[in-house]
Amino acid sequence: MQTLPLIIVVVYMVAMLIVGLIVGKKQINDSKDYMIAGRRMGLFMVAFSLSANNVGGGSTTGLAQKAFGEWGMSACWYVLAAAIAMIPLAYFAPKIRKTMAVTIPEVVGRRFGKLSCNFTAILNAVSLFCLTASQIAASGVVIATLTGMQQNVALLIAGLVVILYTTFGGMIADQISDMVQFVIILVGLAIATPFVINGVGGWNAIAEALPPVQLSFTKIGWVTIIGYIFNYFCTFLSGPEMVSRFSTAKDEKTAQRASLLSGVLMAAMSLFPTLLGLAALSVQDMLPGLAENGSNAMMAVTSAYSPQFIVGMVSAAIICATMSSADSNLLCMSTIVMNDLFFANGLFKGMSEKKIILVTRILNIVFAIIAMLISLFGIDIVSMNTFAFGIRCAGPFAAYGLGMMIEKVTKNAGIWSIITGTIGFIVWQILSKGGFLYGILPVVFGCAVGVVTFFVINAIELKMGVAPAPSAYLEK
Repeated sequence: MQTLPLIIVVVYMVAMLIVGLIVGKKQINDSKDYMIAGRRMGLFMVAFSLSANNVGGGSTTGLAQKAFGEWGMSACWYVLAAAIAMIPLAYFAPKIRKTMAVTIPEVVGRRFGKLSCNFTAILNAVSLFCLTASQIAASGVVIATLTGMQQNVALLIAGLVVILYTTFGGMIADQISDMVQFVIILVGLAIATPFVINGVGGWNAIAEALPPVQLSFTKIGWVTIIGYIFNYFCTFLSGPEMVSRFSTAKDEKTAQRASLLSGVLMAAMSLFPTLLGLAALSVQDMLPGLAENGSNAMMAVTSAYSPQFIVGMVSAAIICATMSSADSNLLCMSTIVMNDLFFANGLFKGMSEKKIILVTRILNIVFAIIAMLISLFGIDIVSMNTFAFGIRCAGPFAAYGLGMMIEKVTKNAGIWSIITGTIGFIVWQILSKGGFLYGILPVVFGCAVGVVTFFVINAIELKMGVAPAPSAYLEK
């Protein structure tokens, strides 16, 4: 058992529980407060929340593993591509805020009808189940490493903490914890990296121990790099937890600036896990307990070459990275089910604000328990994440993104783009086995199919005189 790191992680987890309890008691007055923080969040709160949500276990331990493996220095593009994708997303951010919607299915339903709303909501909910399960599982791994307890027990503890502070505090607590979490991630990794590099003999020692190709920023190739930028843009634009953050902004300008600032914050932290992975690779023969595939490279090299306090900071950073994604996914899932499957279909009509909050909290608990049970099966986290991101984004991408941009759009254009985009993703996922095929990832292919379908059907129907669908924006 690593005592000091464990104490730091426990203090952090208790602090998150306290935040949830205080916010739930003092700040939650109605369902809008609970689901979208009352639409009153400022620039830094939204930007840090966006960043924390994007930086999960895959962007910390997973990034170090990629640097340890075949990617080398070019692994930094795994997060840097996401940072770049936030730039075009800034164009859509004010439009997302302008819809005054709570969720993606709500906007899709306004334009293209109840069928499109229900289908999009189901795709989102299935995806968020998978993502919540994978992030709880990743948190459990860290707790098990620190304590020596069985992984399944650690997983249940991680899940319980996520349940409590998300359920009590809703989106306000979520964003406060996100801000704290990203600061811990950035500061923890920034402090640990120089310690580790110095401990292994300095950068020159790392460079001498590794083949020159491992130090190339473009080792994975520009096709892959550009493919990841497109991948992130597609998943961000039609990602429910991203859209929910923009919806919490106090105005449209704040949403746009938050997107750009988030890109800067993510770019800043992309280098640290990469350098830790390279440091581990350079001294791999001297790291006891290092997994052959480097899955624990970050923790192994940090534990070997840093003081216990720094190990605790990195452990807390990894826990933060996974929990910041888990709480966002969980809250979005319960909000979508409540808003787009229950309310949109006439269930719970006339329910008071207090009862809406209560039912949403109950859904949080139920969904988190189901996600915890899913994570107990030990399904590969990367595979689960890849499927989840694709299934939620590929179909709704055109209907949601283009539906906000183009005024004259027919109902069938939106509906069929969701169907064909989803089918396109599934087909490409099977053919590519979840990876690049001809330089194209499954989610990008699915989004492209949806966009083509959208424009073709819209052009044909408008020429036939079919009336455009209603606006995506509420009438003033």
